Amino acid sequence: MSELASESGSSGATVDSSALPENGAPLPENGAPLLEIRELTKTFGSVISLSGVSTTVRAGQVTCVLGDNGAGKSTLIKILSGVYRPDGGELLMDGAPVRLGNPRAALDAGIATVYQDLAMVPLMAIWRNFFLGSEPTKGWGPFRRFDRRRALETTRRELGEMGIDIRDPDQPVGTLSGGERQSVAIARAVHFGARLLILDEPTSALGVKQAGVVLRYIAAARDKGLGVIFITHNPHHAYPIGDRFLILNRGKSLGDRAKSEISLAELTRLMAGGAELDDLAHELAREPGAGETAK
Repeated sequence: MSELASESGSSGATVDSSALPENGAPLPENGAPLLEIRELTKTFGSVISLSGVSTTVRAGQVTCVLGDNGAGKSTLIKILSGVYRPDGGELLMDGAPVRLGNPRAALDAGIATVYQDLAMVPLMAIWRNFFLGSEPTKGWGPFRRFDRRRALETTRRELGEMGIDIRDPDQPVGTLSGGERQSVAIARAVHFGARLLILDEPTSALGVKQAGVVLRYIAAARDKGLGVIFITHNPHHAYPIGDRFLILNRGKSLGDRAKSEISLAELTRLMAGGAELDDLAHELAREPGAGETAK
């Protein structure tokens, strides 16, 4: 995420630089989603990782992508973050086609990805991690040096605006809880100009209380006008925060629905395998009286 603050280079993203506002984000077109995914396909040899997957992400909304291991979630993340190139389909931002040829192109387009490992250095202070790779400086020429005071003040302010209460920005990131580390990564992405925030299983290793902390900060990013893609395998985390739900199974879409079109029970059923789970339940059911012990 920190690379968002650096100078833009050759990115490969087909975004018209003459139509950029001061913060570098493309101007939205009337009614167009922030991101539209159309019939995305990706194969690795004979393995079909994604097949005809489509969904939309709008500014100020959360699109949840759900699926079990091997469903294609990681492949989708890597396509959107510029690591992989799709074999078919297209991506549109603000209604215009965009090609994300590398991670730099995704960052220049305003797409920030927060992976599970968070790309943080545990022994470094919170404020050092916040600006890792994009450190503010003062002075000029050979007298240019790291502006520690500005970094500290900015970190405190940005975390505070997100509602994140950190005891001391000087404490090592490794001393924070899992939920607090996720919240710092989200605030960092927002500060460096992300328009679309992709969160890779941010609640997977957290308890109920810490997962609730992360969901609140996702809501804070949404309320700031960001589009959010929330990758998860837990429908009980997705449903309260989600506005749209894409369910993947072995690279194929089982549904792309607005919240008004699906209940938590139906989302859970699709996520669990739907008919496959019903067949398994029938197979495992005991015959009447089979569990009784002999007297």
